[in-house]
Amino acid sequence: MSIRIVVAMSGASGAVYGLRLLELLRLRGVWVDLIVSPAGWLNVDQELPGRRDEIVALASEQHAFRNIGACIASGSFLHDGMVIAPCSMKTLAAIAHGFADNLITRAADVTLKERRKLLLLAREAPLNLAHLRNMVAVTEMGAVVFPPVPAFYHRPESIDALVTHTCEHVLDLLGLANPDSPRWQGLSPLAALNAT
Repeated sequence: MSIRIVVAMSGASGAVYGLRLLELLRLRGVWVDLIVSPAGWLNVDQELPGRRDEIVALASEQHAFRNIGACIASGSFLHDGMVIAPCSMKTLAAIAHGFADNLITRAADVTLKERRKLLLLAREAPLNLAHLRNMVAVTEMGAVVFPPVPAFYHRPESIDALVTHTCEHVLDLLGLANPDSPRWQGLSPLAALNAT
């Protein structure tokens, strides 16, 4: 059986993370089940105008947001993990409290109960106490909260490079590592010398 990943995009800024993740999964030949919330589409239209069709085309199968009868809503459906990129605080809260009233939160709930990988690219700053408590709750349930905080040690020269590096890290956590992805190699000899 080929690798199958559920990708959801909810209503937070950062639609580019969902798009890039879909592109990278396509390059790896991964089957992708896609769900986009209505607010997720609003963000796509705002941040990536004219790219709705491209996002849909990158998925192997698209599921309607309200279709809680979809295959991915059942624990008997086998997949290799789920990523919500971006993940709104509303979606995070619903997952933290088991409020599975749409396909994104239901699929996430099923992913947790079946002890599969669930990664949440939670997008908000600064964080209030409710956000933090919800992050703790989903972490205790087995999810990985992955705020898309960029790294700079690879000296990115563009926003594209920052986004790609974050998404490659997500794929590392799914067991889909790219051996060519920039990795921390330790301090340069000069920096190491100055650190002593």
